[in-house]
Amino acid sequence: MPDAPDDKPYVRRRDAEGRLQVGPTWETLIDRQIREAMEAGKFEGLPYRGEPLPNDDNPYAGDWALAYHILRNAGIAPPWIESDKETRTLLDRRDAILARAADGPPPSPIARSRDRAAIEDLVIRINAAIGKVNAEAPTDRQQRRPLVLADELATYDRACRR
Repeated sequence: MPDAPDDKPYVRRRDAEGRLQVGPTWETLIDRQIREAMEAGKFEGLPYRGEPLPNDDNPYAGDWALAYHILRNAGIAPPWIESDKETRTLLDRRDAILARAADGPPPSPIARSRDRAAIEDLVIRINAAIGKVNAEAPTDRQQRRPLVLADELATYDRACRR
């Protein structure tokens, strides 16, 4: 095969249809950029170098694995998980009230009345959120039990006595 005018040998390859193609090089733009980056050392110090990449796939997802993967990459979750986020936020608010009552000085009668009213409101809102989670959850394993107002107020009263 004759050399090119700049003394580079021609390279031969077959295209997808089997036709012979001849040219000075078949390095694509991307191949060249990768080669240049490697030569410049830009691939040094990358995380997981020489190690397997972490596998975030859910082994229990079965046929839903691709759907969960797409949702996770989009930053969203299945409906019952999104609904459960609201439940967890409300439960955190309840826990903050209980922690404040347990860790601080005994609350005044006005503060205690305000906290009990806040817990009553939170229990109603939490139970509504739990109802939504339970309606959207695909199985009973993802469901939550509703809160009992009397139990929550008793827990608050015990926290105030500490």
